[in-house]
Amino acid sequence: MKYAILGGTFNPVHIGHLFLADSVLSAFAYDRVILVPAFQSPLKECAGGASPRDRAEMLAASIAGDPRLTIDDCELKREGLSYTIDTLMDIIARYEPEGKPGLILGDDLASSFYKWHEPEKIAELSDIIVARRLSGTAGEAGTANTEFPYPHKKLDDEIINIASHQVREKISRNDAWRYLVPSGARHIIEGKGLYGHSGLPEGEAGSSPQKDSLKENLSKIIANVENDVRSSLEFSRFMHSRNTALLSWDLCRRFDLDGRKGYLAGIAHDMCKPLGEKELMRLAHADGGSFSKLELKKPGLLHGRAAAVLLHRRYGINDRDILEAIKYHTTGVRDMNPIAKVVYIADKIEITRNGVDPAFRKMSENCDLDVMFAAVVSNTVSYLKSRQLDISYGTRRLLSAMNKRTKL
Repeated sequence: MKYAILGGTFNPVHIGHLFLADSVLSAFAYDRVILVPAFQSPLKECAGGASPRDRAEMLAASIAGDPRLTIDDCELKREGLSYTIDTLMDIIARYEPEGKPGLILGDDLASSFYKWHEPEKIAELSDIIVARRLSGTAGEAGTANTEFPYPHKKLDDEIINIASHQVREKISRNDAWRYLVPSGARHIIEGKGLYGHSGLPEGEAGSSPQKDSLKENLSKIIANVENDVRSSLEFSRFMHSRNTALLSWDLCRRFDLDGRKGYLAGIAHDMCKPLGEKELMRLAHADGGSFSKLELKKPGLLHGRAAAVLLHRRYGINDRDILEAIKYHTTGVRDMNPIAKVVYIADKIEITRNGVDPAFRKMSENCDLDVMFAAVVSNTVSYLKSRQLDISYGTRRLLSAMNKRTKL
């Protein structure tokens, strides 16, 4: 895939940030923009009012349901000062992009680019995209070659004259600010009282998910589910869920399947992870199935079954492909539908999973679905055996089917 990178403090994310990412996707042939929130920028001191995790959560809430955008929290994990060259090399190593990744740079920073850490190496490893942030015509305000002597592309984008510091100031003064940021970020700012916010606007009520028709309102359902998942999971678990959703989307498109179904199953597959054992058993019991010895021994394995029941009850999802994909993403079962196979694969090899053989991620680009599925199942079984961990009945049956060369 072809990636572009947009870094920043996103303190908070505003519509100008997302409009810029959208403009890059429209102007150039990138498949996805990676948004990288900085822990601390070496160019400026990060203003207070929101923690690094708050900023990342606002960003995640703002792109719910949009598979063209993703977040990488490598700089938050790294902590300390964030240097672009380190992040660039990290992303290239993990994502293995097709060609050089694009690096989006505002013309307000172009004139000081030479002061960055290893600017020549950054220019060598990436395709720099200089976007308009300052007033004037394209080519002015630091974008001309005489001002920016590095190879680059120019983005003739419209200037959205908004800055995060202005948003913070408006929030603290209780001025009009709510439509300068995406709605997901606004709800977090209001809910957590960030930047000195003092409460919800008068008369505003919270919204509850609607049991809408899957066919007509899938995008709305996905956004509702994603925001619920983001608010209920630890952020690292949410990042795993969203990256599972993104890889499911990518694989579904490659295998001519419904990408929205794959995305929804991927984002929801771990939604019941935080629940206690009794609640997991109560929900899982509602699917009509019995409990295996392994499930009784380790009720945490029921989180997939419980999530399928919860997705049906809370959002009215009745689609068998989606529910089966969620139900069996951990244990597996014979004769899984293609969406379920995709989510099983994505859950095991998504980009934030540690210790994944890069060969599996390469397989996703050119391999048959059943061949790839069989390889991932076999690798999972080998891993469980190496750790002397129990193997579910469903996984054993899958492995037996593969060994007998029967249809999975």
